[in-house]
Formats: sequence, C-alpha cells, structure tokens
Amino acid sequence: MAIKVGFVSLGCPKNLINTEVMLSKLVDHGMKIVAEDIDADVVVINTCAFIESAKNEAIDNILDIAWLKKNRSLKGIVVTGCLPQRYKEEFLKELPEVNCILGTGSIDDICEAVEVAYKGGTFSSFKDVNEAPLGGERVITTPDYFAYVQIAEGCDNRCTYCVIPDIRGKFRSRNMSDIVEEVENLASMGIKEICLVAQDTTRYGEDIYGTYALDSLISELSTIEGIEWIRVLYCYPDRITDGLIAEFKNNDKLLKYIDMPIQHINDDILKNMNRRDTTESIKNVIAKLRSEVPEIVIRSTVIVGFPGETEKQFNELRKFVKETKFERLGVFEYSREEGTPAYDMPKQVSKSTKQKRCEAIMSDQNRIHNDFNAKFIDKTLTVICEGYDQVSECFFGRSYADAPDIDGKVYFTAPKRINEGEFVSVKITEVLDYDLFGKVC
Repeated sequence: MAIKVGFVSLGCPKNLINTEVMLSKLVDHGMKIVAEDIDADVVVINTCAFIESAKNEAIDNILDIAWLKKNRSLKGIVVTGCLPQRYKEEFLKELPEVNCILGTGSIDDICEAVEVAYKGGTFSSFKDVNEAPLGGERVITTPDYFAYVQIAEGCDNRCTYCVIPDIRGKFRSRNMSDIVEEVENLASMGIKEICLVAQDTTRYGEDIYGTYALDSLISELSTIEGIEWIRVLYCYPDRITDGLIAEFKNNDKLLKYIDMPIQHINDDILKNMNRRDTTESIKNVIAKLRSEVPEIVIRSTVIVGFPGETEKQFNELRKFVKETKFERLGVFEYSREEGTPAYDMPKQVSKSTKQKRCEAIMSDQNRIHNDFNAKFIDKTLTVICEGYDQVSECFFGRSYADAPDIDGKVYFTAPKRINEGEFVSVKITEVLDYDLFGKVC
C-alpha cells in the first residue's frame, strides 16, 4: 500500500517551488499525496527561517502536526528547508517529535526521509547547498493558470541583517535554455502567467554569462505562445539596467510592476546594512523608472529599527516614503537574527520603538495606497479571474498592479460566468480598502 504523505509549505515562493519538486519526487516514487494532514501516514513540513516570526510559525506548525502523531494515526514527521538548515546541530534534540530533517541542499533525499519516518526511524541529510541541482520536475500547486519560475538560487549580497546566504548558499543562475524549456512546458499545461523569482533576480546571468541577463531572459520568455503575463520580483535597485527598463517600457507581456526592496534611504543605515545603494542611487533609479514607464507600479520594502537607527534617520525614511509614494510597500521591524553581523551591532532599538515606527509608516502608506487606488475609478483594467466569492456574490482576480499572495484583489460583477484564468476588462467603480470593485465591460 502506498505511503500517504501530507505537505505543509511555509515561506516564500522559492520555498514553494522546493515543495513542488519534492512532491514530484514522492509521486514518481509511488507515494500518495493527501490534502488533509489527518489522513497522512507522514507529514512533510517545508520551513522558512528568515526572521523570528517565520521561525515561530514553523515551530507552531511542527507542534500542531506532532499532536496528530501522538493522538492520531500519523507515523512520522519530516522537516525540510531553512529551519533545519539553520539549526541542524540542535534540531532533533530540541524537537524530538520530528523523525527526519533535510537541509536546503538535500531535497533529493525526500523519498528516503519519508520511508524512514514511516517506519518510525530517524534520518538527517545536509548536503552542500552550493551543489544542489537547480530546477527539476515539479507538481504545480498554484492555480492552473499561474506558476512561479525560479531563475536563480542563493545570494552573495551579504546584507548584515540577513541569513539567506548561509541557508541557501552562493548565488547561482539557471541556464537560460533550461528556464525557457520549463516555461514552454508550463505554457503547454495552460499556464498564462508566470512570476520570475530569485533572491536577486536582477543579478541573473552574471555568474554564467558574465553580464546581467534578466532583460534577455524576459525577451526570450515573451516569445513563448500561451504566456500572456510575465511578472518579476526581488529586483535590486543598483542592478536595474537600461536594458531591463526598456523591457518594461516596450514588452507588452512584461507587466509594468516591479518589486524593488530598498530597505532604507539613509546613507549611514544603508552602509551598515551592507547595501550597495545610496540615497542618490535609489532616488535616481525610481525617477528613471517612472520617467521611462509612467504607469509602472513599484513595490518596495523598508526595515525600521535597524541597530543605531536614530529618530532623525527614521524621519528621513518616513519623509522619503511620503514623498516617493510607492504604489505598494511592505514595512518590517528589524529582526535580530543570530549569526548575522547586525546581531552584535551596538545601539539595538527597543521593540516598542520599532513597533511605533512601523505603525507610523504603515499609517502614511495606507493613505498613499488609497490615493493610488482612487486613480483607477472610472478606468478599465485587464483582470485575470481567480474565482467566485460566494459571500459577496461576485468574481475576483488581479490586475497588473497586484502580485499573487502579496497585493490586493479586484472584485467584479459580470453578466455571465467567468472561468478561472480568463482575462476580462473591468471598469472600476469603487475602492474597498486595499481592493478595487468594478464590473465587466
């Protein structure tokens, strides 16, 4: 009888892709994937450990699944990904409920880990993260019309607050031909929208082609029949080339939406973060993007409460956010992570101050976002339908301005049934907090 495996996938889209690769390996091995954890013989939990809240979420999920092992018929637990990679020495000791652990370089061992866990044994594998294969067959878990595509793994930036280089290894681009082949396969399955991800998408190609090649990759992918929307996340400001801006300006398939984390605007804070940007370079690239591509939506993230951040430096950031008016913005309190240079920096900012600063910028951004959304009233947007909401009795989807799982929705009425994955023209009539409402026209 086939081993029944349940899966919990936490964290970022890159982690989700790892989950999809593991699912494919298990299916090929003859195992059965089940939707409900209570029906599983073994549950695999693919974890994130980027910041404190992610670690807590992972541990909470492990303990919840452990209850099934103690009180129901669950035979074993496998934990994979960033959390065991980061805490490999103490993991099984601190969490004896777990049978097997795999680091980020060991997802090829998932079948062996599940078989060992099923028998109640223990197993761990931590292969060199820099030698882990890129790409691979996967079971797509996103909707039938959408998929993430990873174009590189790892990171060399060494921001002083970040553990990713230690968890994921050095930066490694995938060969363009492999990515093109994968997207062609996705298109043949009916995928219409792809979202390109990596820890630093704008560095794509430098290590294997000797030059930044994200613009060339996007140009190549846009020739694939069936792919209608291409979205790109995690672009570093200092690597946004004229060629990439030209793609945003001229390529109809590349959505005019860029995720460009800046983290701060004060030069001293940026230097202490080991960011390569400066106040001037960040302002220049934003000005150039908006000049060349007036309708572009810029999503960014900032960190408040980094060690040593003074009230004056915070106010400089707050003023910049108000003036720049990012169409989308995430604000994060600095998370003090063991093993990072920032952990031992002097003048750590108190939790209450970080929280206060975060709330202040989020309050400012809420008004900015509402003003941005209001500009869509009486305009028509192309929306990809994601489903029908029984409560509000209307359809919902996303426009070019909305990345999956991050941004808002467009709710709309229609005179006939709209299928998931279908593109429709929606005239916007109303703003609903972070969402829009309209009707098919």
